[in-house]
Amino acid sequence: MMFRFAVAALALAVATPALATSCSDEVDTLQRRLDSAGAASVTGTTPPGGTTSSNSPKALDKPPALTPSDASVKPTAAGVEDAKKLVAQARQQDKAGNAEGCRDTIMKAKEKAGALP
Repeated sequence: MMFRFAVAALALAVATPALATSCSDEVDTLQRRLDSAGAASVTGTTPPGGTTSSNSPKALDKPPALTPSDASVKPTAAGVEDAKKLVAQARQQDKAGNAEGCRDTIMKAKEKAGALP
């Protein structure tokens, strides 16, 4: 009986990295944000799949105005591109089971991306 329990526990441990983690959720969320129309307006490109609309009743008609204290979070095209590279790195870290490294990389990516419109 104990052997069966050990085998079941081992099988669960092996399958666990394939399950969605909070880091993989963060990676997916930030990837969608970097592929959004707001990021495209910063980089001067068209979002993948063409122009998009949020169709959300909570969406703002225009981005909020930044105050002088917000200058450090102003998005730039270079920052968005750097963030995309970091998201790809975080995705690899998550697949390798490095949740802590993934979260650290996602935090860096969020800082690079800035406050996207």
